[in-house]
Amino acid sequence: MASHRDLPAGLVNQLFHNNGSSSFTEFVAAYAPELLPQRDKVLATPIGDQVPHATTIVAATFAGGVVMAGDRRATSGNIISQRDVEKVFRADDYSCMGIAGTASTGIEMARLYRVELEHYEKMEGRTLSVAGKANRLATMIRGNLGMAMQGLVVVPLFAAYDPDRDEGRIFSYDVAGGPYERDRFDAIGSGSIFARGALKKLYRDGASADDMVMTLIQALYDAADDDSATGGPDVTRKIWPLVSVIDGDGYRRLTDEQVAGYVEQMLEQRLISPDGPIAPLR
Repeated sequence: MASHRDLPAGLVNQLFHNNGSSSFTEFVAAYAPELLPQRDKVLATPIGDQVPHATTIVAATFAGGVVMAGDRRATSGNIISQRDVEKVFRADDYSCMGIAGTASTGIEMARLYRVELEHYEKMEGRTLSVAGKANRLATMIRGNLGMAMQGLVVVPLFAAYDPDRDEGRIFSYDVAGGPYERDRFDAIGSGSIFARGALKKLYRDGASADDMVMTLIQALYDAADDDSATGGPDVTRKIWPLVSVIDGDGYRRLTDEQVAGYVEQMLEQRLISPDGPIAPLR
C-alpha cells in the first residue's frame, strides 16, 4: 500500500480534511481502494454453494425496544461447516445487524458498517438517525450486487432503538439494497418462513423484553425443527443462540448463561408440547 508520503501534498490535504463527505467507505475508496473488498471483479464460476452460509435471523419489537436473535449454524451445501458462527453484530450503541447468506462477506460487511457509523459520528459530531443508518447499510449492500450475482449474497436484518419515537424499528433488505421497514417482527435466512410463522402465532403487542426474548427463542427452535440449515440449541456443546436487546439504555448482548436459562425453560415446555405453545384463537 502506498503511504501518504508517496502522494502529492495537495491530495493528502484534500483526503485527510473534511471534504464534505462523512462516509468512511468513500474515504478509503479515495485513499486506499485496495483495502476495500473488490466487489467489481467477476468470478470465473459461481461459488455460492462452496462457501459457508449463515442462516436464520429473527427480530421483534417490544414495549420500548427491539430484540434480535440468530442461530449459530453455517452450512456449505448439505454440510455443516461451523456450529458456532456469530451472525448478530453490534452496529453502534443503539443498533445491531444480523446476517444471512455468505458468512464471510456478511461478517466483513458488518465490521465495515460499524466503522462507517463510528466515522460519521466523529466527522459530524452526532449520530445518524435510524433512517439514516438503514440507508447507509442499503448503500453497502448495493455495492455488493456484482458479487451477489455470482452467488455471494448477503442480506442483513437491521434493528435499532429510535429515541425520537421511544420504540424499536426493524429494516430488511433485498439483494439490491432496497430497505423495507417491517412492522412488529421479521425473519431472514433459510429458516425464515418457519420462524415467521412462529412469530405470527406468538407475537404480542406491548410484551416485555423478557417475553420477547423467549418468543424469539421459540421461533428459532421452530425454524430448526423444519429447516436443516438452521441449528437448534446444542445442549451437549453448550452452544446457544445469540440474543441482543436494544432499548433506551442502549445495546446489550445476553450472556451464554442468560440465554441458556431461556433455552432450558423452553425445552422443558417442549417435552410436554413438542410443537411449542399454542396461540389462543381470541
